[in-house]
Amino acid sequence: MFEVFKKELTELLRDKKTLLFVVALPVAVFPLLFAVMAFISSQAALDAEQKVHTYAIINGDYAPEFTEKVFYHKSFEQYKGAKTFNNIEELKEGVIAGDIDMGIYLPTNAKQALDDGQQSKWQVVFNDAKSINFLFQRVKELAKEYSDLLQTEKLIGFGIEKEAHLALLTPIEVVKVDTADKRENLGEKLGGFLPYLLIPIVLMGATYPAIDLGAGEKERGTLETLLLTPITRTELVLGKFITLLTTSIASTTITVLSMGGWIAVALAFADLEVIKTAFSSLAVSDLLMIFVLLLPIAAIFSALALAISIYARTFKEAQNYMAPLSMGVFFPIIVSIMPNVELTAKTAFIPVTNVALAIKEIVKGTVDYTLVGLIFLATAIIAGALLAFCVKWFNREDVLFR
Repeated sequence: MFEVFKKELTELLRDKKTLLFVVALPVAVFPLLFAVMAFISSQAALDAEQKVHTYAIINGDYAPEFTEKVFYHKSFEQYKGAKTFNNIEELKEGVIAGDIDMGIYLPTNAKQALDDGQQSKWQVVFNDAKSINFLFQRVKELAKEYSDLLQTEKLIGFGIEKEAHLALLTPIEVVKVDTADKRENLGEKLGGFLPYLLIPIVLMGATYPAIDLGAGEKERGTLETLLLTPITRTELVLGKFITLLTTSIASTTITVLSMGGWIAVALAFADLEVIKTAFSSLAVSDLLMIFVLLLPIAAIFSALALAISIYARTFKEAQNYMAPLSMGVFFPIIVSIMPNVELTAKTAFIPVTNVALAIKEIVKGTVDYTLVGLIFLATAIIAGALLAFCVKWFNREDVLFR
C-alpha cells in the first residue's frame, strides 16, 4: 500500500497540471481572482456613487426648498433639453428614451395636503433594473429633509415647542441591547464565507488527481500492469485513496496559508479594520479545529472521486462525471447559510452542511465541542462507508474493464 502511495504521489508531483491545480491555483490564482473581483466591484460602486444623473421635476415651485436641494445636489443635473414634461407618462417616456435618468412628480397641493391633515404622495420615475442604483434613496433622503421641515413648521404653528417635537413624534424609542460581542457579529457575517472557499478547494484537490489515478490509468493502459503486481486490490485502492487524501489536504493547507499571507499583505498596505478585527480574534486552536473538520470531508471527497474515476472509461468521461459533483457540493453549503439553520444534534449529521455550520460557529467563537465530535464521527463513518464501497467497486471486473 505504501509503495502504491509513493508511486502515485511521485507521478502526481511530476505532472505539471496537477501542480497547477493543487498548488498554483490556491497560492496565486484564487487570491488574484478575488482581488480583481473586489477591485472591479469597488470601482463599479464608486462609479455609480460619483455618476451625475439628469433629472426633470414637475411642480417644483410647490416645494421650493426641496427643488433647491435637488438642484444643488452633486449627483443631479437638471435637464436642459428642448423636451417638456407635464405628467407622469411624459416622465416615463423621457426615462425610457434616455433623455433623463429620473423624473420627479410633485402634487400641486403638498403644503395644502398637510393643512388638511392628508399625506402628500410624490412619485420618482426611474429605471430600477440596475443593480447599483442610488437614485431613489437620494431623492428619498432629500424629501425626508423637506418633510421634516414642513413637520416642524406645522408643529410650531400649533404652538408646540421645538423641544417637545421629538417626544411627540416618537413617544417610544426602542433601543437594541445586543448580547453578541464583536467577534460573534463579524463571525456571523464572515464565517459563512469561509466554507464557500475552503470546501470546494478540498474537493478540487481530490478530483483532478483522482481522474488521473483511475480513468487516466485505464486510458494509458497501465492499470493492467498495476493489477499484476503482488499486492491486493484493497491495498491498491487504499494507496490511491491516501494519495488523493494527501493532495486534497495539501491543497487546503496551501490555500489557508496563502489566504493568511495575502490578508497579512493586504493589511500591511491598507486600513481594512473589519478584516483585521475579524481575523485577529481567531486563535491558532480555532484554525486547527477548522483544519481537523476538513479532514473527514477530504476523505469523503477522495473516496467519491476515486469511485467515479474507477468507473469512467476515459479521462474525458471522468471529467464529465465530476462536473455534477463539483456543482452539487455548493447546495449543502447554501443550506448552512439559510436563516434559522444552526448547528444542532440533527444538523451535525448532514454531510458538508455540518462542517460549514461548524466553521461558522468556530469563527463566531460559539462552537459546541460536543457537536464538533458528532460531526467528526458522522463524516468519518460516511467516509469509511464510501471507502468500503470504493474497494468493492475496484474488485468488480465489469467496472474496471467496461
